[in-house]
Amino acid sequence: MAEKLALPILLPGPPPSKPIFSEQSHAPNNGSSSSSSLTSLLQELLIQHNPNPSQSLNNNQPPNLVRRRTRLGKARDDNRGKPWNSHGLSPQGQKTLQTLLNCRDTDINVDEFLSTLTYIDLDSLSTDLLGIIKALDFYKKSELALSVFKWMRSHPNFESLLKVPVVPVLIGTLGKDGRVSAAASLLHGLRTDGYPIDVYAYTSLITACARNGRYREAVSVFKKMEEEGCRPTLITYNVILNVYGKMGMPRSKILEVVEWMKKEGVFPDSYTYNTLISCCRRGSLHEEAARIFEEMKLSGFAPDKVTYNALLDVYGKSRRPKEAMKVLQEMEANGFPPSIVTYNSLISACARDGLLEEAVELKTQMLERGIKPDVFTYTTLLSGFEKAGKDESAMMVFEEMRNAGCQPNMCTFNALIKMHGNRGKFDEMMKVFQELRDSQLSPDIVTWNSLLSVFGQNGMDSEVSGVFKEMKRAGFVPERNTFNTLISAYSRCGSYDQAMTVYQRMLDADVNPDLSTYNAVLAALARGGLWVQAEKILAEMKDGCRCKPNENSYSSLLHAYANGKEIEKMGALAEEIYSGIIEPHAVLLKTLVLVNSKSDLLKETEQAFLELRKRGVSSDITTLNAMVSIYGRRQMVEKANEILNFMHETGFTPSLSTYNSLIYMYGRSTDFERSEEILREIQVKGLRPDLISYNTVIFAYARKGLMQDASRILSELKDSRLTPDVITYNTFIASYAARSMFVEAIDVVKYMVKHGCRPNHTTYNCIVDWYCKHGRRDEAVMFVHNLCKLDPYTSKDEEDRLSRRIRKK
Repeated sequence: MAEKLALPILLPGPPPSKPIFSEQSHAPNNGSSSSSSLTSLLQELLIQHNPNPSQSLNNNQPPNLVRRRTRLGKARDDNRGKPWNSHGLSPQGQKTLQTLLNCRDTDINVDEFLSTLTYIDLDSLSTDLLGIIKALDFYKKSELALSVFKWMRSHPNFESLLKVPVVPVLIGTLGKDGRVSAAASLLHGLRTDGYPIDVYAYTSLITACARNGRYREAVSVFKKMEEEGCRPTLITYNVILNVYGKMGMPRSKILEVVEWMKKEGVFPDSYTYNTLISCCRRGSLHEEAARIFEEMKLSGFAPDKVTYNALLDVYGKSRRPKEAMKVLQEMEANGFPPSIVTYNSLISACARDGLLEEAVELKTQMLERGIKPDVFTYTTLLSGFEKAGKDESAMMVFEEMRNAGCQPNMCTFNALIKMHGNRGKFDEMMKVFQELRDSQLSPDIVTWNSLLSVFGQNGMDSEVSGVFKEMKRAGFVPERNTFNTLISAYSRCGSYDQAMTVYQRMLDADVNPDLSTYNAVLAALARGGLWVQAEKILAEMKDGCRCKPNENSYSSLLHAYANGKEIEKMGALAEEIYSGIIEPHAVLLKTLVLVNSKSDLLKETEQAFLELRKRGVSSDITTLNAMVSIYGRRQMVEKANEILNFMHETGFTPSLSTYNSLIYMYGRSTDFERSEEILREIQVKGLRPDLISYNTVIFAYARKGLMQDASRILSELKDSRLTPDVITYNTFIASYAARSMFVEAIDVVKYMVKHGCRPNHTTYNCIVDWYCKHGRRDEAVMFVHNLCKLDPYTSKDEEDRLSRRIRKK
């Protein structure tokens, strides 16, 4: 496995943005560097137009013969920035507008109707046409607005009519209606006819692309604008910064834009600072957000409600509920009462950190202040209880939501799909999926990502591939979160090569890796125990200024050490966490419980669990399961029961992992029959036992020689549509061999081979070992001699290995 990934997997940064941040002069674009990811219409827009390639600057053409065009933009827009109203229209303009509004689009020939307009001068006509297009924008009639512009285009004095900012207004109208390609085509047509495009028209197109989630196209338009020598305004920079934030661009690139705009003499305003704070959400960069917040105040800008809510959201994403509450106090002290957005951010902060009682208390405060919880409030609480393993509480929130008349949205359904799927309740999951469709909703990208994640966590790699194909068939283009989910899903299935193939496809698609990508790759390496590569990734994150490692990054490193059996390294990292060199975040303390339990380090597991309690961190189902597991493996029944009682008292819903640990504990005790009782309890609870559940019960009976009972459970395993694995068969073989029932043991081997389950070293070891233990060495030698007849796939190396084993006995 290590050979498959023997590299430092160094994640590249996003493609460089050539002309944006350099001080070089803008060279003409020969069309060779246009981005292949753009739509054809936008590509056409970005091609440098040259109406006469053979004409040079030295053609001695007299200057007065060069036609000068009016630059499109905000010229003489006295009402710019004010809401539209009809008072600026002339009586004739108001009459024209009413006629257009009262007619259906198909009932009027706009060209013929507008041709009847008579005006004393072109200024009055252009002012009225601008007002009419603004009004049609207000009434969401983009097609009529486009028809009015087309009539203007055909007017013999079109150039004079363009003295008003009709082009940026119309592009904004089309953008609001989702018609980005039409907006790009309009601008391209104007450029083809030789009309220079100014900053306001470019900014409107960038905004239209951003509004419709076409972020790469927005960046390409921004680059083209710079290449054209058109200097961005503050609004342009604010829009592109917001786009960079949505794209998950590295923070260094975002700051590069800020430095460049300052160098150009364009200084941030309050909107810029609010945008920069919001950009910190994706990477959970709470320290950076706090610095921007302070810089904003030092620059003379007073934080407003948007600022505080953005900062609260960053703390929420960063799992910093205490800091979030301080922001709330400052916000209220400065005269900004909390809104539903504020409370939802606070509830999210608490829920993410497992502080569910505090989250519920915040919801109560909302109600007391007369703020009605919305679908986001309920869904955040539902997700919080789901993550903690408190399914009953999650469903109570769902019922409360419905009783309050709040209709579930896509996020709610996606949370329920994830909850049932993570518990292996696939029938319940598909019921929610059907209810989603019955609600006239269509699965979104998050739905598909949730299904990918669920099947990945359950090791169902064929289902992962199937869902991915269905997703693409439904017209969804994989984006960053999908790639991140696929990397995690395939690595959970043990398909490390496939996970890295997905990662490479992500890079080939020009999708920029973000913190989640780094963490997904780290998690994949961790599952393979590839701690050397994991250390290199973490070092790159620290040194490359791309993504600062967070608690999940260090959590994966701990798992990599644990799976790589690097106990000393795991202990050294634990000391850095306990001492505060690495912040002892709740996630890391919980991870220490997990990895120490997995490594069967009882003292270290209990130390991590006590540290968790000492720091007031709420437990979750995964942490509690780790404690049940290590106590169960060591037959510490009283301790295991203490954890179970705590789970019951605090509303945790035992998961399949909980029950499997109990089956293991009892299966190896004198009370071994209790293991089957727990298997039945799993089924009564509506959970689906997995292969581990059945194998552990089979072992409980087989070790006591109760082979009929073991065979009965095996039959049930097969009836449940699960496939016995090598561990299942080895349990029978070992039990038969221990009781000198070698004929039966060999029959099991024959059955394995016939049904495509390859025997492993353990299979044959237990047969030859028990032959030797019972003083039947000659029969052991004969067994090895005839092994190729029993198993045609047996290699000569395997026969030699077993022969050496017999000689040592």
